[in-house]
Amino acid sequence: MYLRKSEPLLKELLKDFRILYLTGPRQAGKTTLARKIAVDLDMEYVSLDEQTALASAKRDPHGFIESLANKPMVLDEFQYAPQLVKAIKLVSDQLPPNERGRFFLTGSADIFSSAKTQEALPGHMARVELYPLSVTEKQTGDFNLIDFLLREKIVLPENPPQVDREQLVQAMIDGGYPELQDKGPRSRQIWFQSYLRGRLFKDFESIYAAKGDYHTKLESLIPYLAGLSGNLLKYANIANDLAQNDKVVKSYIEVLEWMFIVKRIHPYVKNRAKRQTIGMSKLHMVDTGLACHLLGIKKKQQLLKSPFYGGLLESFVVMECFKHLAWAEESMNIYHFRDKRKNEVDIVLEQEDHRLIGIEVKASNTVRDTDFKGLKKFAEITGEQFKLGIVFYTGARLLSFGDESNRYFAVPLSLLWF
Repeated sequence: MYLRKSEPLLKELLKDFRILYLTGPRQAGKTTLARKIAVDLDMEYVSLDEQTALASAKRDPHGFIESLANKPMVLDEFQYAPQLVKAIKLVSDQLPPNERGRFFLTGSADIFSSAKTQEALPGHMARVELYPLSVTEKQTGDFNLIDFLLREKIVLPENPPQVDREQLVQAMIDGGYPELQDKGPRSRQIWFQSYLRGRLFKDFESIYAAKGDYHTKLESLIPYLAGLSGNLLKYANIANDLAQNDKVVKSYIEVLEWMFIVKRIHPYVKNRAKRQTIGMSKLHMVDTGLACHLLGIKKKQQLLKSPFYGGLLESFVVMECFKHLAWAEESMNIYHFRDKRKNEVDIVLEQEDHRLIGIEVKASNTVRDTDFKGLKKFAEITGEQFKLGIVFYTGARLLSFGDESNRYFAVPLSLLWF
């Protein structure tokens, strides 16, 4: 079993909030982690994936919660019974002011992303996302990318690991689902097929209340989105290419985001950047292993020669940022930037004090001054808010490309293996 770096945070939040919601994609490790925390903290564990428990929860939500409310509880796969929200709120409202950690909910669909559901539990609930394993978790390391970027001085840790491009590409093909890490290529293929048909379609139907031939539409849409990973999201183009309705395409993508299959990164449009920014989101696959499967990519050389390599590498780094945020010392917002003259920054990290870190991802082992063009334009637009510009590349050395402010660096992607 892999140690999850967010476990200490979850236990801390259970001491500070009455309700904790842990969400993320299926098979990311939520149930394993929830069971462990239930044992450690002596909490009752109930899975709504069990049909008897689910039937009871749906038929009599208040009675179901009251029957279990004698001790703190874990409700796994909570997305199957959103009817329980009102019952949980009622119990939560009646708790003594100093009582915390009564409900630990997990779900593979982000039902609390809707404004209506959020309003039901104002101030009562903390929400944490658990993604598939980060490189750090797979390596059982302690490195945190976000904390590294927040340091006053960019310096690589001692004894840097030797990670070549083939190791990087293999990590992208492997993805982060814990159950896949020790499986061979054929078993991986069967696992992904089961994941898509046995779980993804089932969850999609329960969330979307899909009617008609949605299976066929999803079977063409999801691989298309895998190939779009790392690119701007243009709904009309997708609809035209797939001969589907653009409103339906948009609604399907929203559900796939709630299910953590894809992630939309919104553009940075604040302050002086607003007038110059292209207002389209970027799309990323949450797991590059799943993306590679959908694109028929099974071998390292196949990915290296693929036209999708650059976009998937960007998605890989974007998702590492999200994964590391779960145990970083400071919270951040993540955006992208692209102006009307096609200057762009793949990742924009906004600190709580609104300072900005720009990151470009290059699928090359060399870096040139021109690779910092988008970062420098972004720095010009955002002024004093701009703190640091990074180009991640597949080379081995930390290199300064600084001007008088010394704010620009080429950083090896092998950093993630510390």
